[in-house]
Amino acid sequence: MANFDLTSLAVKMICPNNTVQLDDTGLPSVLVYIPAFKNSDVLASGNNSTHPAFIVNGVQIPGFYYSKYQNHVNNGVAYSLPAEDPTANITFDNAISRCTAKGAGWHLSTNAEWAAIALWCKKNGFLPYGNNNYGKDSRESNIRAIPTTKDGNGQTLHVATGTGPLSWSHDQTPSGIWDMNGNVTEWQGGIRTVWGELQILENNDAADPDNPQNATSTCWKAIDASTGALVDPECSTTDQTGTTSGNTVRLDFVSNAWVFTNAIQNVQTDYKGCAFGKVTADSKIGDAAKLLLRALALLPDEGAAEANYEGDMAYWHNGVAERCVCRGGYYSGASAGVFCVGGSGARSGSSAGVGFRSAYIPEIG
Repeated sequence: MANFDLTSLAVKMICPNNTVQLDDTGLPSVLVYIPAFKNSDVLASGNNSTHPAFIVNGVQIPGFYYSKYQNHVNNGVAYSLPAEDPTANITFDNAISRCTAKGAGWHLSTNAEWAAIALWCKKNGFLPYGNNNYGKDSRESNIRAIPTTKDGNGQTLHVATGTGPLSWSHDQTPSGIWDMNGNVTEWQGGIRTVWGELQILENNDAADPDNPQNATSTCWKAIDASTGALVDPECSTTDQTGTTSGNTVRLDFVSNAWVFTNAIQNVQTDYKGCAFGKVTADSKIGDAAKLLLRALALLPDEGAAEANYEGDMAYWHNGVAERCVCRGGYYSGASAGVFCVGGSGARSGSSAGVGFRSAYIPEIG
């Protein structure tokens, strides 16, 4: 324990907002503390309500601890450590299990948490770079990180966690969160689509494993298109009733761009993408619903130009029963980034480009 205390002290001396947290296995993870803030702190269109990432089971929390590094699995448990090959080829449910195996308070990163960090980055004028171009960022010609995984042609897929330059840190300092742009795209809890209907867990309730995220969980809620209130879904994984029109927020693909609406006119047989900055909400979506979508980094901020999102892409699929969500992108060039959203993956899907990271909230016992 004395050695661990010295390690923690050394980390805090260099990175004051970082901590080394032991889990139930007795092994450490390096975490970055994100203190609570309001919607208005990160959104031009925001109100003075607490951002959803900082409310769990109806109670405001002071902040959350986020994995500094994309996670590596060892003996069935996820860890946030530097210079590791990020675990990939992992399903959504398996990623949840590897995080909750760490003990109380640990969970798969939620979309609310990811969104809080992404919005903070944009508000502070910097969207982090990363490994989105086979070992380097598409905008950096000479800077590379340490390769750990290569494809059949010898091109770098993954790099060792945290070995990129400071431009790959979310705040451009050694204290930041690494690799939120590329390397592997990351599963996010608390969000999915069902037949194109957007469904979420309230606020950051997905951080509590007692709120299940299995396909038939009653914790999944839709968003009333008019009021923004969370309501029972109109679409289910076993029932296609109401798949094209209703009272809840859905995704339609119009003129080669995704539109939040309450009626789907264009059902897609495969996933489609558009620049995140081109995603819109039509007149059927009320102001409160728009604010929630913006707080979850699913809709551009009011008045934000497409260029503000630096080519990050939004991918969705509105023609299937269920699709889970990843954020960040992988070796896909400028389309990767903190606002990149991949809503086209089956919960049972896995690939070399899909990984995850854990987060920790000590108030969840």
